[in-house]
Amino acid sequence: MIDSNIFEKILKKRSIFKNRDVLRHSYTPEYLPHRKEQIEAIASILLPALSGETPSNILIYGKTGTGKTATVKFVGKQLEEVSRKMNVHCYVHYLNCEIIDTQYRVLATLAKVLGKNVPMTGWPTDQVYDELKDAIDKRNQTIIIVLDEIDKLVRKGDDVLYNLSRINSELKNARVSLIGISNDLKFKNFLDPRVLSSLSEEEIIFPPYNATQLEDILNQRAELAFHEGVLDEGVIPYCAALAAQEHGDARKALDLLRISGEIAESRDDRVVTKEHVKEAVRKMECDHITEAVKTLPNQSKLILYSMIALYESGRRKFTTGEVYTVYKSLCRKIGMEILTQRRVSDLISELDMLGIINSIVISKGRYGRTREIKLDIPVDVVKEVILDDYRFEMLRRYEGGYLTNSSLELFE
Repeated sequence: MIDSNIFEKILKKRSIFKNRDVLRHSYTPEYLPHRKEQIEAIASILLPALSGETPSNILIYGKTGTGKTATVKFVGKQLEEVSRKMNVHCYVHYLNCEIIDTQYRVLATLAKVLGKNVPMTGWPTDQVYDELKDAIDKRNQTIIIVLDEIDKLVRKGDDVLYNLSRINSELKNARVSLIGISNDLKFKNFLDPRVLSSLSEEEIIFPPYNATQLEDILNQRAELAFHEGVLDEGVIPYCAALAAQEHGDARKALDLLRISGEIAESRDDRVVTKEHVKEAVRKMECDHITEAVKTLPNQSKLILYSMIALYESGRRKFTTGEVYTVYKSLCRKIGMEILTQRRVSDLISELDMLGIINSIVISKGRYGRTREIKLDIPVDVVKEVILDDYRFEMLRRYEGGYLTNSSLELFE
């Protein structure tokens, strides 16, 4: 007997979602609750673009999930709509500097969007800049360049900002305005004073949302995202309260609501409850730690793996010295360079700052001070992430034998 198609089976189930994309960060709603002041401030700064004048550059700050990107995209979309009605050439181009993170990529991406055939590598940067300048100046128009997560770009140098903030002096027909968006107020410390003076003509701060405001946002999105009657009464207030504890992060609130719905749907439950939200919290924390571990340097991964080995040997607390003993043994087994104990201690501090471990410094009296470490992670999941790295293939050979033996003496 041939089994029916797995997708056909799933499609037969009644989905609790009408449109889950409404709960994603990339969605820009038609109305942004509790951001009227910021919308009006950005709009008033960009207004001169509609009369052929150059708008001031803007720097926008605020913690993650405070609506910065959504607000800028919302205002930009409305600006383009009005400009078309007025037969004015005004365009907003959005770049995420976490992805487009070098001067060359920024210039090349903008040039390509404006119709120039520029390769993403290989040309002198000056040539790419000239191509971009020609593309912008081909007609009477205003180009607004949005650089989201601008701090990621600045840390690799501010040459591109220096060029773009001064490009208007080289244009005859067109005008350029920059909008920088950042979660980090300190990034300005990396800027050349000349760039800072021209870039930060206007500054707008986005405050965190409170629990009531987050509830309004979730109610607005939930109406579009879910079928009627599938959300338990306490779900939205609970998601809002949890996110309000995390600096008023609307992204976290939306993720919680979406993942809670996905968990309920995967179990074929008809109603999303607070229990689904609690499970979504655990899943998000696990995913966050998993992503953090994946990006760790090799030595930090091996140090963390040494702690897991100690944990699996029955120890729930251990010292830097004990971790170092296991770490040295593992380095010899897999042929990795052995760092000094001081350097390992520094890397343990970094793991603590990332929230992957918990550690406190305790006094041993006349024997000095040491760090007492506890793991606060899903051990099995993190171990699998480390072992999935091809560079640690040798570790798998010891799984089930050497590393799972309960005696710490084997590490000495």
